[in-house]
Amino acid sequence: MINASLKELGAALAQKRISSVELTTLFVDRIEKLNPTLNAFVTVDRDKALAAARAADQKLGAGGTALSPLCGIPLAHKDIFCTAGWRTTCGSKMLANFVSPYDAHVVERLNDAGMVLLGKCNMDEFAMGSSNETSFFGPVKNPWNPACVPGGSSGGSAAAVAARLAPAATGTDTGGSIRQPAALCGLTGLKPTYGVVSRYGMIAFASSLDQGGPMAKSAEDCALLLNAMAGFDARDSTSLERPAEDYCRDLEKPLQGLRIGLPKEFFGEGMDAGVRAAVEAAIAEYRKLGATTVEVSLPNSSLSVPAYYVIAPAEASSNLSRFDGVRYGHRAAEYGDLNDMYAKSRAEGFGAEVKRRILIGTYVLSHGYYDAYYLKAQKIRRLIAADFQEAFKACDVIMGPTAPSVAFKFGEKSADPVQMYLSDIYTIAVNLAGLPGLSIPCGFDKQLPVGLQLIVPWFGEAKMLNAAHQFQLATDWHRRMPAGLEA
Repeated sequence: MINASLKELGAALAQKRISSVELTTLFVDRIEKLNPTLNAFVTVDRDKALAAARAADQKLGAGGTALSPLCGIPLAHKDIFCTAGWRTTCGSKMLANFVSPYDAHVVERLNDAGMVLLGKCNMDEFAMGSSNETSFFGPVKNPWNPACVPGGSSGGSAAAVAARLAPAATGTDTGGSIRQPAALCGLTGLKPTYGVVSRYGMIAFASSLDQGGPMAKSAEDCALLLNAMAGFDARDSTSLERPAEDYCRDLEKPLQGLRIGLPKEFFGEGMDAGVRAAVEAAIAEYRKLGATTVEVSLPNSSLSVPAYYVIAPAEASSNLSRFDGVRYGHRAAEYGDLNDMYAKSRAEGFGAEVKRRILIGTYVLSHGYYDAYYLKAQKIRRLIAADFQEAFKACDVIMGPTAPSVAFKFGEKSADPVQMYLSDIYTIAVNLAGLPGLSIPCGFDKQLPVGLQLIVPWFGEAKMLNAAHQFQLATDWHRRMPAGLEA
């Protein structure tokens, strides 16, 4: 059962071959056995999970046409989504003891579908990181090699699904934080069009970039999850009011005539040779499936990292100002006056990477620097979006590597923030343009997974999932799991 797809699990539950309680128990037992080594979960609650599973079994027993295909299936949430009655820490000391009084919109939607929450997954503090080394609760280990990082910031979610501690998980993607850990852990990870999934109850890092999405073994699994997660929410001013879609509708379409754009900027220097070989082999497989390839250009993509590291910290410095020790979150035990309480609470509550980004963000928004940095970065953002629009005139989907290398060793890049930031060099432009992006497993280098990234125009998720699903029908990279975790 641990390797079954969501569709297969749903069928087994519907046909009474297994109960949700039995399935949930299986995964909770795996978490208790393996999590002490992997550190993928921050919070697990067997009693709450089994209570939800019993409720799902009652729904399944009653049947009915309105029953979701996900009813009774366990999942994990990234610990950035507020969950009523559960601790929601955001990987930070600042929120280490915060229990949310309400559910995020994504959590509501998946609860309504009858999914069973196993627990909350570890993450880089306030989603700031590319390796899951900045968490207050310690680093997450990559199940393929525990000496290596799982990627970030959704590294806990990625490690949990890769190690089969959960059939699926939620993540968030601000500059690649679903796609990059999915690539490093051998999963499928989807970042939807900005605004398709509500940000209500998702603790904010950079509001114009953050987007929630699913992480699972396959594109088909992600399509099923996105069907449940997507939808308008009046509580989120950036949520898009548009007709509901069935993201599974095009999965079985053949790829004959699909035009794949290969940006020359994605295949230059900086990519490891083994990653290049795996990506090129995947593209050759697409040609066998009937697709054609054309070279395209994204001339301003080289500016995406510097633009992102102006815009994202600026928004973070604003969003994180609410954590001041007054209303909720960490408060210093000893202080002199109100200003001293603010300073000490924030100094104690935030880690080094969060402090670095707050300082950068405050600087670029300050008088005299706003025009020189923030405004210019926003202009570059518009140019990057225009580059994609131009490229899509010649192709249906853009493909390239998700990350320039496979998972790296702990400590290898943590002393050099710029090298760490470059881990997201292929993913950041997608967030700046608000486009959908997907990472799927496409091979191995140094016995570690390699990810292929697919990018499509706004609201093109169904086409993107079709392209990924057809590739996964022809290959088995997404079915591989780390050795030693089978039992």
